[in-house]
Amino acid sequence: MCGITGYWNKAGVNEAVVAHMAAQIQSRGPDDAGIWLNGDHSLALAHRRLSIVDLSAAGHQPMVSVSGRYVIVFNGEIYNYLELRKSLDTLSEKSISWCGHSDTETLLAGFDAWGIKGAVVRSTGMFAFAVWDKQDKALVLGRDRLGEKPLYYGWQGNSFLFGSELKALKKHPDFQGRIDRGAISLLVRHSYIPAPHSIYQGIHKLLPGCLLTITKNNREPKIESYWSVTDAVKSGMEDQFSGSPEEAVDELERLAKNAVSQQMMSDVPLGAFLSGGVDSSTVVALMQAQSSRPVKTFSIGFHEENYNEAVHAKAVAKYLGTEHTELYVNSEQAMAVVPKLPDLYCEPFSDPSQIPTFIVSQLAKQHVTVSLSGDGGDELFCGYNRYQMTANLWKKISRIPISLRKVAAKGMTCISPHSWDYVSSLIPGRARVVNFGDKLHKGASVLASDSVPELYLGLVSHHKNPGSLVINGREPPTFLTGNKPDFSGLDDVQCMMALDMMTYLPDDILVKVDRASMGVSLESRVPFLDHQLVEFAWRLPLSIKLRDGQSKWPLRQVLYRHVLRELIERPKMGFAIPLGDWLRGPLREWSEALLEQSRLQQEGFFDAAQVRNLWLEHLSKKRNWAYLLWNILMFQAWFETQKN
Repeated sequence: MCGITGYWNKAGVNEAVVAHMAAQIQSRGPDDAGIWLNGDHSLALAHRRLSIVDLSAAGHQPMVSVSGRYVIVFNGEIYNYLELRKSLDTLSEKSISWCGHSDTETLLAGFDAWGIKGAVVRSTGMFAFAVWDKQDKALVLGRDRLGEKPLYYGWQGNSFLFGSELKALKKHPDFQGRIDRGAISLLVRHSYIPAPHSIYQGIHKLLPGCLLTITKNNREPKIESYWSVTDAVKSGMEDQFSGSPEEAVDELERLAKNAVSQQMMSDVPLGAFLSGGVDSSTVVALMQAQSSRPVKTFSIGFHEENYNEAVHAKAVAKYLGTEHTELYVNSEQAMAVVPKLPDLYCEPFSDPSQIPTFIVSQLAKQHVTVSLSGDGGDELFCGYNRYQMTANLWKKISRIPISLRKVAAKGMTCISPHSWDYVSSLIPGRARVVNFGDKLHKGASVLASDSVPELYLGLVSHHKNPGSLVINGREPPTFLTGNKPDFSGLDDVQCMMALDMMTYLPDDILVKVDRASMGVSLESRVPFLDHQLVEFAWRLPLSIKLRDGQSKWPLRQVLYRHVLRELIERPKMGFAIPLGDWLRGPLREWSEALLEQSRLQQEGFFDAAQVRNLWLEHLSKKRNWAYLLWNILMFQAWFETQKN
């Protein structure tokens, strides 16, 4: 895993400038660094290296292809690079004289043999790269299929800037740094800023599965998709799996086992995050089944019972025989992470689980350099509660006149979430719902929806109309609003799963994991996002994924071949923190300073009166506005660092 950056300017580039840009992302690659300038000094490429595969100097970047045509800076891993080498050796009239055994060298040889797109299509992995084609005098940027690795780009004046993180681009003298108020509105709605948008005007995120090309004579980026969720979904629906549910489980285990095996490739110590849930437990079980020694596993816990999964992770680890390390986190340890967040994420990002994700990454880094995770299982196998909840809720509420639904919603919200939680606490055992009050208030807020897409958008939004909260914050269209993809032929649940794969997964989950792990120089890998496994999952009928009312049915069956069912079966908890209580307690003083009314008025981004009202309602426990307030607080904390 590494960090890349660079820039193009016809008038000339400066080696000291690009070195300064690369220095900002040193945590992504603390082991080595390199810079390359093209012949007329109009392009600079820079690389920071975290050595994972081929630790020798043969893995140094920027790297030039054998033909001399291509020069690359590469961030990520090509998991099938050994297979690609065999194919390349077969194609070559004489055996290729490899300098080392890095996947970057293999990819460059693929460029020589098949062209850039041809090599990328044949590659299985996670990556972001910039490559200079000397023959065509073209700069090509590329990003992996699901968006595991980040890549920002954009023209600032006469310079085309690009890099793994915004902090690199910001150190270029042409960087303008004009804040995009529409992006703030997106943040308020989602807790993240969806691609292709960024917090800055003129700076974009390259969409997953895309290649971008600019040439000397055409400064307008040409973007081409080589793989997309939309195409994978459509192909899967046209070629539905026709075998039995049991055969589906067999094939899923084969694909998952192969993905895990490939992603265990490493020349440095390797382990896995383990929450004790279905997804991470499956990854760890398949790792342990293919390892001759105990796999190193890591989990964190909280002393608050409703937020603690560490006890379940420990039980799974003990059963599988892993070398398990756990850390119980108190509020002081968690609070210590908060000041790091603005720099860690470069632009405002406000999924609260960013805190435990960073802490578990710190824990893992003390023992390993690579860690596998179970992300992606929910989107692929119908795991989120909102899928069934939305579909079931719509069946019920669509029969009720909207006027009556509005009355019901008002009645539900008359009682505070705190009081509803007390009611829920009286319910015995497994029937009890975690965070019942918040969920009830969330459900009430979407009762007036007139379609499933509107209902779903309401459930994934922290504010229905963020433009009313953000001054001049006109919200740009996204895949969830004005740029909806064509998912005709999918039912409501499948539509939600596909939209999550295009939005929530790359723009929230994968951003969170990448920045948290890279912030401590830890490489994180996600086996469920092997594109062959993704494509197979979309071939499976929903009746197999959601069977007898049980979500992730085929994945659970794979897991139960390795772990006792009773160790796994329990209500879904998620990687949450007691944010609402922390904002009223240990984070109150910090929050008060950032949300002070005169400060908000002076800065001019938010409607100060609205924000103040939200804050007072939260403090009084009249409402739980923790997540919406966290969106605002994360922008405020980030903006404060921009002024320094």
